[in-house]
Amino acid sequence: MTAEQVRALSKEDFHRMAAKLKVETRMFIDGRLVNAKSGKQFETINPANDEVIATVPLGGPEDVDLAVASARKAFKSGVWSRMEPRAKAAVMYRLADLIEEHRLELGLLESIDVGKPVAEVVAENGDVAAAALTFRYFGETIDKIEGIVTSTAQSAFHYIIRQPLGVIACIAPWNYPLMIAAWKVAPALAVGNSVVLKPAQQSPLSATLLAQLFVEAGGPAGVFNVIQGTGESAGKPLALHMEVDKISFTGSTTVGKLMMVYSGQSNLKRVTVETGGKSPQIITSEVGDLAAAVKYAVSGIYTNKGEVCSAGSRLLVQTNVLDDFVDRFKKLASTTYTLGDPLDPATTMGPLVTRQQQKSVLSYIDVARHEGATLALGGGTPSGLEHGAYVEPTLFTGVNNQMRIAREEVFGPLAVVLPFKTTEEAVEIANDSIYGLAAGIWTSNVATAHKMARDIDAGVVWVNCYDVSDMTQPWGGFKQSGTGRDKCLETLLTVSQTKSVWINLDC
Repeated sequence: MTAEQVRALSKEDFHRMAAKLKVETRMFIDGRLVNAKSGKQFETINPANDEVIATVPLGGPEDVDLAVASARKAFKSGVWSRMEPRAKAAVMYRLADLIEEHRLELGLLESIDVGKPVAEVVAENGDVAAAALTFRYFGETIDKIEGIVTSTAQSAFHYIIRQPLGVIACIAPWNYPLMIAAWKVAPALAVGNSVVLKPAQQSPLSATLLAQLFVEAGGPAGVFNVIQGTGESAGKPLALHMEVDKISFTGSTTVGKLMMVYSGQSNLKRVTVETGGKSPQIITSEVGDLAAAVKYAVSGIYTNKGEVCSAGSRLLVQTNVLDDFVDRFKKLASTTYTLGDPLDPATTMGPLVTRQQQKSVLSYIDVARHEGATLALGGGTPSGLEHGAYVEPTLFTGVNNQMRIAREEVFGPLAVVLPFKTTEEAVEIANDSIYGLAAGIWTSNVATAHKMARDIDAGVVWVNCYDVSDMTQPWGGFKQSGTGRDKCLETLLTVSQTKSVWINLDC
């Protein structure tokens, strides 16, 4: 089904199709659908109505062993790692095509599993399209991965080649299950690695289909495996496994730190982690277009219900434009988002991923009140939507950077406004955080823009925009926002290694 055909679907159409979905929850190991060896299962819940969508195998250490063994066997055989580059690229291109052909099915799975509005997931620039683009982009790199010959003594010939690591464990988060899985899997495959993907237990539904599509595209069995389960049951054994060569993880800072511990406790496997943020959007008095700044600020925190690692949740506003900014922000935010059924094309904000996440966000709202912040917008569960994990777009003013709501990642639709007098003070406030994933700067002064971009501790800095990117943009942060980068050419370096070959020509 094309994007145009999908756009023509109604709420009733989406519900009818969702009801007919055949949800495949089994794990995918060595090209076969399998249940957990233990027979244990867990439930995945629709956050819009608290109904059970399906039961999913609870993978354990024995299942991890099988998945890793399958990946290792495939890697050693060379069936993928030594496949001719253009043939490998053709599989990646075909996989991208198949993802788009299954746009509706994947979109429905994402929507019912994590509460994303289906119309956004299946849009031309939505999650499904982004996943397809990722596989195309990295497919294009396959025959561009080159070594070098160095200048050495006449008696020697020295060259450096880049080779795959082996088995890559990709641990994906629940906020963008399909898209971030693609960010991790695609570069690993492009270099020639085998993969074991573990989706979050809150969002297990799209991973198996993605692996099946890889095989349908011509990918060899065993190269792309999927293991289901919780972090404790499957994630930890995967991270500790002696036959895993690299962990690529996106999730909480606490668990990201554990990934590094597990590496040290096992085989010193390489680790890259992306572990969230508390990103500032800085609106200076030199802002060229305040209306545009407000628009980006609103979308920067409320897109995807605020369940975004780079959410611009700290709004740093210079005092002489503060009142105007807050008034405009409240007006735009209160009229932009329609909360409701994710399968309704009119919905622009769905429920949070789980009731537990809803409880967490609402508890932060209570904390903000107790800390003395002023509730300027939202602050509760919308009337009539008590049956799901919904939270209104929320804004607090009267906040200082020592309050918990200004320092801790809420991961929900909650923004705080922090005033500043000078740009130097703004940079100081922005950097007073354990995180450093992203930041936004609004100014018409080019010198101010360059200086602030230089001085802010963040891996991604936007000037006079926010959350704008393409596949050339490295994705990752400073400090406790993580290590390494996703989504860009640099990612290829983290899933490969160099080998130096020195040949004595006089022997």
